[in-house]
Amino acid sequence: MNPPEFSTLALTLDDHVAEVRLNRPDKSNAMNAAMWQEIRQAFEWVDTTPEARVAILSGEGKNFCAGIDLAMLGSIQQQIAHADGARSRETLRRLILDLQDCLSSIERCRKPVIAAIQGACVGGALDLVTCCDMRYAAPDAFFSIKEIDLGMVADVGTLQRLPRLIGEGMTRELAYTSRNVDAEEAEKLGLINFKFDDFSRLTLGVREIAQTIAGKSPLAVRGTKDVLNFSRDHSVADGLNYVAGWNAAMLLSADLGECIAAQREKRRPNFAD
Repeated sequence: MNPPEFSTLALTLDDHVAEVRLNRPDKSNAMNAAMWQEIRQAFEWVDTTPEARVAILSGEGKNFCAGIDLAMLGSIQQQIAHADGARSRETLRRLILDLQDCLSSIERCRKPVIAAIQGACVGGALDLVTCCDMRYAAPDAFFSIKEIDLGMVADVGTLQRLPRLIGEGMTRELAYTSRNVDAEEAEKLGLINFKFDDFSRLTLGVREIAQTIAGKSPLAVRGTKDVLNFSRDHSVADGLNYVAGWNAAMLLSADLGECIAAQREKRRPNFAD
């Protein structure tokens, strides 16, 4: 299946690994209005395409992403203009909710999403990568909650997701100060899984991780992400009950039989998408 074409993204699919690449390098991949919508479209495609078993999110050029395009931010007043202030504010709320949903599409995607980060990952870009399952970085990567410097509250996911990755105290420090966190500190904080020695090793390492995941049971991988996401947002008891329901429905699958046969025959398993 040929991936769709976009104006701000490059989307490829090779050997069950999809790559969604932010593709505005001359603007440091700043997220304009089209990119927000295309991110959702791309990950909905990954979610519904059986051949895609895992996805890599990367950025073309020197920087992963410089956050929201300031031209887009400056146009919001015109977008929400209305003689009635209440209706104007209602429109702004709906706009914010839609931008949130564009990024949440990564979290909703049933396939694991791996972020490969170089250079700047600031503002909206940090919102973007906190939606991913795992994050890996090159040595030059740096992270910042930049919204406070624009006199606004970060509103598309960082303040909700980052505390679960690095804790409340550090999230509050970064949100209040907007200071940069380099790749070494990000690794220590748990914001990224691992810092690679250079960009080429980042690219190869993330691809290797993705291919490892792509070689596992697609049904089990999708179920694992679903259960992890549910359990994160619910009590332990609720999570246990949820996974019992999942396995009651999905445990006795063709993938289970194939895994057992492959181990017995000392070969790699072969799964349907």
